Amino acid sequence: MTGPTIGRLRVNGATLHYEVRGHGPLLLLIPGGTGGAASFDNIADDLAAAHTVATYDPRGMSRSTLDDPEAEQRVAEHADDAFRLLELLSPGEPARVFGASSGAIAALHLLTTRPERVERLVAHEPPVVMVLPDADGHRRFIARVQETFRAHGLGPAMAVFAEGLKKDGDDTAPKADIELPPRAAARAGQSMEDLPYFVGRIVPAFMSYTPDTNRLAALSDRLVLAGGQDSRGEPAYRPAALLAERLGQELLHFPGGHIGLTTHPARFGELLRKALLD
Repeated sequence: MTGPTIGRLRVNGATLHYEVRGHGPLLLLIPGGTGGAASFDNIADDLAAAHTVATYDPRGMSRSTLDDPEAEQRVAEHADDAFRLLELLSPGEPARVFGASSGAIAALHLLTTRPERVERLVAHEPPVVMVLPDADGHRRFIARVQETFRAHGLGPAMAVFAEGLKKDGDDTAPKADIELPPRAAARAGQSMEDLPYFVGRIVPAFMSYTPDTNRLAALSDRLVLAGGQDSRGEPAYRPAALLAERLGQELLHFPGGHIGLTTHPARFGELLRKALLD
């Protein structure tokens, strides 16, 4: 199969790098964390058998540059970036959308503000922790990560961040490094380069975001909330489970944990394809 078509799109305050594969109805994949478009490399070609698949690096990540590298980040602006890509690649036609982690937060905002552009959204573990009963504790956690980052740098801040992402009551030591598929291992260097931006700008803006749950309820017929089979009890899993319960849905479970897309790409892609078509 030939490689993707590469494009650049000017948006407010940034230039986005995007990639397009395949033919058919548009499927926009919104990455989370520091993954960028490359995080979908292991599933995009298969999905492109039935879709025009668009992936991109979110503003400030990898090949998507900011006009002002110090600019504060907002969920609404990231969601508008996704909207601009839909307008470019599927003008006037609703598209299917998948979002992972912070990308799922941007996707939820896209759905609530531009519902006419979203035919179906699969949102995998959006860490919208402000909907949880213990939201105050998560506010303190987010503040602690930022204070540690400013005072002591990336390494200590990541240690605080990782500790806060454990399951409730989990006091075990971190697991040994997971053996990643070759493509995922190859992009680890870029992910490390993007970590300061992610911890300093994305984490506080996105994890402090509160979705419009009334709008989500009104649009629940086109929303699929999902979590990782191994993520139960973790802070990113709990909001998806709670929102699914409120909306009267059964939470869709994907293989692996929060990064199941990376660790179990074949099975993940297969279930995503089914979820988009059901």
